[in-house]
Amino acid sequence: MNNVSRRGLIASTGAVAAAAALDTFVGSSAIHASTPPAGKQAPGFYRARLGDFEITQISDGAATFAMPDGWVKNIPKDQALATAAAAHMPEGKLNVPFNPIVINTGSKLVLIDTGYGPNIGPTVGLLPVHLAAAGIDPKSIDTVVLSHLHPDHINGVKTKDGVVAFPNAEHKVPAQDWTFWMSEDNAAKADSQMMKNYFANVRKVLGDMADKVTKYEWGKEVAPGITALDTPGHTPGHTSFVVASGNAKMLVQSDVTNIPEFFLRNPDWHVAYDIDPVKAAQTRHKFYDMAAAEKTLIAGFHFAFPSQGYVEKDGNGYRLVPIRWNPVL
Repeated sequence: MNNVSRRGLIASTGAVAAAAALDTFVGSSAIHASTPPAGKQAPGFYRARLGDFEITQISDGAATFAMPDGWVKNIPKDQALATAAAAHMPEGKLNVPFNPIVINTGSKLVLIDTGYGPNIGPTVGLLPVHLAAAGIDPKSIDTVVLSHLHPDHINGVKTKDGVVAFPNAEHKVPAQDWTFWMSEDNAAKADSQMMKNYFANVRKVLGDMADKVTKYEWGKEVAPGITALDTPGHTPGHTSFVVASGNAKMLVQSDVTNIPEFFLRNPDWHVAYDIDPVKAAQTRHKFYDMAAAEKTLIAGFHFAFPSQGYVEKDGNGYRLVPIRWNPVL
């Protein structure tokens, strides 16, 4: 027979009681969160140093939508769907992020592209909210540079009330894109509803600013240390940028490629948004051959946030090596 001491019995009894009390507490509603889930993501901004410049990537959000027929024009839709599935996108759908960039050169605060703007949907048009989270006042932006005149790059020029969102900024647009999109003859020749909508949107957003925007040329600085680089095809005046400070350099590629899992891996695929798909494919090869050879950091408007990385040759295409998140500048 086991010899159990009075002290041991009391300790054992206390432990059982405590366990029972814990079971009662765990089983009660007291441990269930009374606060509902937040239901939204943390603000999307990411800072890094580039020489003496400070770079702030800003998320304008992302859109998820069913893949349209002909989204990639020169391959079967089943192949495009399989590519999306391989990238773990929702079944039958595409997920496209939008990421403007702010560059503080020390003398100028420059915003390249303005995102999708207001009144689009709850998951996009987040630039104003995320600028505020990053501590950037729209009134402090000195220069707004538009890479090309598609809606997801220019609509954020105006607020939902139609007021200029960056009231103290000089707004710069690529000269060739301005000429193309503002041409009545070109608008009359638009051969798809998408193109008709694009022409109308440019006039809606920028039409009343015609005498206030500055048209810039390729090969020229649009701000200190930021030079416009010709990368046509997506649009006639589509522009990327070389950002240089000291020995540090970055390429802001705008829409040289849309979703990199598609058009970086397969640079000869033709996305529906490219006005001149053959020229766009040639631009991709030229641009990424240069970036890969020089091992230059790239900021991609449609790259997954924080939308920076390096490109390496991979067979007939390229692969993206995303940057590692760095908690310090």
